[in-house]
Order: sequence, then structure tokens, then C-alpha cells
Amino acid sequence: MLNVIELFAGVGGFRLGLEATNGFEVVWGNQWEPSKKIQDAFDCYARQFKDKGIHSNEDIATVDERKLLDLNIELLVGGFPCQDYSVARSLSGEQGIQGKKGVLFWEIVRLLTELKPKYVLLENVDRLLKSPSKQRGKDFSVMLASLRDLNYSVEWRVINAAEYGQAQRRRRIFIFAIRNDTAYIKDRLNKEDSQLLHKDGFFAGKFPVSEEVSIKHKPHSFILPEDIVQISDQFSAKYLNSGIMRDSVVYTEELIPIEEPPIVLGDILETNVDEKYYLSEKAIEKFQYLKGPKKIERTAANGHKYVFSEGGMAFPEPLDKPGRTMLTSEGTVNRSSHVVEDPFTKRLRILTPVECERLNGFPDNWTEGMSERMRYFCMGNALVVKLIERMGNRILEIEEEEQAFLQRDTIQTTLF
Repeated sequence: MLNVIELFAGVGGFRLGLEATNGFEVVWGNQWEPSKKIQDAFDCYARQFKDKGIHSNEDIATVDERKLLDLNIELLVGGFPCQDYSVARSLSGEQGIQGKKGVLFWEIVRLLTELKPKYVLLENVDRLLKSPSKQRGKDFSVMLASLRDLNYSVEWRVINAAEYGQAQRRRRIFIFAIRNDTAYIKDRLNKEDSQLLHKDGFFAGKFPVSEEVSIKHKPHSFILPEDIVQISDQFSAKYLNSGIMRDSVVYTEELIPIEEPPIVLGDILETNVDEKYYLSEKAIEKFQYLKGPKKIERTAANGHKYVFSEGGMAFPEPLDKPGRTMLTSEGTVNRSSHVVEDPFTKRLRILTPVECERLNGFPDNWTEGMSERMRYFCMGNALVVKLIERMGNRILEIEEEEQAFLQRDTIQTTLF
């Protein structure tokens, strides 16, 4: 069993996926929602994983990382917010650098600095690769440089869950970091970056891709500056949907997934749905407007007039395709909410909380006990559990490599 700490745990999607492999034990999990008296997500997490590990409901910035040393952490996981990762030199130059206050990625860096786990697995929205808009790729570059400086190599991949057999077209970036002193890294020193991304790296085995190279987005590589402040102030880069960083060398390539048949929306619908989920005529009219194509003349703050336009969306949702990306506003009268024609009543309705749990691969009624609004909100923030299960199994394969390497090394030392 590998010991894990889970940060920004939400309602436990990472933990569910890892524990499904029977190879991980989450010994400490932290979930804290600032400025909220009722900690719905934490309460759900603590209830579902009762008597299993330590459950922390405190601001991560107040956690003393030294008190976690005795837990012998080998894997740190977390789905952290997408924020501005700017850094600056501290007032006293010899004190190094300081990150922007309140940015939760720096809490990850703080814990990694002390705990030094062998493996790190993080999740974020895919726009992270392009942010901020005025300095494309700066934020991700700062993250990569931070992990580099902590002696990790990194591989990332943007994964659309529906392309790998799941029920939702949810695109997220997953970031796998591994310490440079591992057998995994040493065994792959002489392998080309492209070979790692296509075949021998972290993601390819569980999320296979075509050998074909994208014509539209050509692979490229570059070197990250050593000075992280320089990266924050001046550096920009074009990151594609996958890539690898070893030392300061970054290689990025647009991979083409070998798609698996997805679960379709019709397959996750409940029967005998409560009347409250069905739409009134007024709500139907509102949804028709919100989801329809439109061109609206607007006036900016400076008086400039412009035309805001957006294309139409399917209404109702096709039941023979996976669901769209679920947002935290799911279940409200909102352009992004799913509206389906119930196959049994032929009436229009929104998704139920249980159906939203199924879109992410959670067990039915996982979030039961909180308000319905919060159930939708938590699922809009959650990740797709089955993806994490695949990644967990991949980490276990790498750990087997590690243990085999250590055994060989012990035998050779004994012989010589």
C-alpha cells in the first residue's frame, strides 16, 4: 500500500479512484471552503470515509507540514484552483522568491519541499496551459519550474473523459510528477520524449494515442530559464495537450487519442424521476432563449458599441452522446445546464443529482445529505473517478518497477 495525502479533496473523487485499485491508503485528506460556515464538501468526505485516515477541515495555509512527516507520504494528489502563479523576489534577495499570497499552488510546493513524496498527481482546468491571456503559458511554466527545482520530472496530458469511455465530455489537464532519483526516471534517460508520450511514459499505457503526429500543431521543445522570477516576469510558451519536462528541457506535442466507445447520456438517466425536476412552460421558454443562437448589441464601459454573439446549443441534449462538461451551475436555469427529454414521460427536465454523480462516475447518492444546490455544485467541481483509477493503476505499475530495481540493486551490492 502506498500512503497518500489528498489536498483540496472536495467530496473525494481522487480518493475513490485510488482506493478502487486496492493499492493506496489515503492517510490524510484536507478540504476547507473559505468563508463558509457549513462545510458541505468536507462533511460529505468525512462521512463517506469515516474512520479511514485523518480528515482535515482547516485552511491548508495553516497546516504545519512537519507534522505530516511521520505519515511517510509516497503520493500527493489534489485538484487545485487555476490562479495567477506570479512570483517575485523577496525584499531581502537572499530569502529567495515569494509567490502571490493566497495562491494554493504554493501550498502544494510548501508541502512537497518538506515531505518529498515519490509521486505527485494534480488536476486542473485545461486553460491553465494558456493562462494568463497577456503572457501565454507563464503560469504553467512557473509550475513546471517549481517542480523542477524540487527535483521532479513532469509529464502532463489534457484528457477528455468521453474519449476514454466515460459519460462526460470533460476536458482536464492531469500533471504527473516523479522524483528524479527513481528507477522510472533512470530507466528512461535515453528514451526520446516523443516515445515517452506515445508509448513508454506515464499516460500512454492507460490512455493510448495514435502514432500519427498532428499536422496543425507541430511538436516543439524549449528550455525553461533557471530563474523562476524571470519566467514569471518575461517568459511565455505555447503548450500543447501533452508534454514532458526533464531538468529544464520541455517537449510538447498535440497527441491524438485512440477513442473508446463512451457511456451515453441516455444510459445514466434515472427512471420515475420526481416532478420537481420537470420544466414549466416558462422555464422551457427561458432555456430555448439561453441555448439558442443570438446576436446582441452591447455597450462597453468606455462607450464602445459591439455585437455579442453566440451559437446555438442542442435543446434538448442528445441522449446518444455523452454529456457536456458539467459546471457548478448545473441544475439552474442556465445556458450550461443539461436539459433532457425524459425517455419515459417524453417531457423536458433537468438532470437529477444522482445523474450528475453518474456523469462523474460516483456511486449513486454519494452527496446525499447536503442541499440539492450544493450537490450540483460539488459535482460541477468534481473529477471523473474512473480516470483516476486508471492513473492509480499506472502508479502501481511504476512502483513495481521501483521495487524490482531496489531488489536488483540489493542483490548486486551483496554479490560485490
